[in-house]
Amino acid sequence: MKLYSWEGIEKEQLNPLFRRQVIHGQKMTVARIQLSKGAVVPEHRHMNEQITLLERGRLRFRIDGREVMLEAGQMLALEPDVPHGVEALEDSAAIDLFSPPREDWQRGDDAYLRGPAR
Repeated sequence: MKLYSWEGIEKEQLNPLFRRQVIHGQKMTVARIQLSKGAVVPEHRHMNEQITLLERGRLRFRIDGREVMLEAGQMLALEPDVPHGVEALEDSAAIDLFSPPREDWQRGDDAYLRGPAR
């Protein structure tokens, strides 16, 4: 058993508009994401199932060519290997759950998130 507190987890500033905190477990990754208004996560895909719980703000997802609006209090489930991108329409905070764990994040193979703010 491990006990975590978000206050004790490093806040990783990936670009001026995107910050995250991450916990990697044996079978899943949990991330606390903060996106400033105007932040863009470019289209990408990954082998992980993803569930996004939006705590605050509004996000526009582009999922396999379709637009989906996510508002505070809503959740979105993405199947593995589905192309998707996100734009923050307001300052937003979300919890992302991934299964299996995001090995690309553990290796630092997440350059698409580390680019300049858009």
